[in-house]
Amino acid sequence: EVQLVESGGGLVQPGGSLRLSCAASGFDFRNYDMQWVRQAPGKGPEYVSSIDEGGVNVLYAEFVKGRFTISRDDARNTLYLQMDSLQPEDTALYYCTTKPYSRYFGWRGLGTQVTVSS
Repeated sequence: EVQLVESGGGLVQPGGSLRLSCAASGFDFRNYDMQWVRQAPGKGPEYVSSIDEGGVNVLYAEFVKGRFTISRDDARNTLYLQMDSLQPEDTALYYCTTKPYSRYFGWRGLGTQVTVSS
């Protein structure tokens, strides 16, 4: 059974940091491009960042450049997202998926909630 399990979310003050993890199982993680997506209340899914299967090529949405860092550890089958300088507008449910992902293709986790508030 394929599983993607996110962790590391929580409540943080503006300017704070969090490190999200996504533990993968049930498929050959090292052979997949992966990505982080977020969804704020009342809004649609929003691409955050992605990393290729080799961990060499990374991409970021414009609104997180310079603040978030994506990485992966294929030995641990885990994807990470280091988030620094968090702002209230970063509040959302963050989830990891294989890339590409749609309702008909790929896998996603249930997500971890990030709330940025003073």
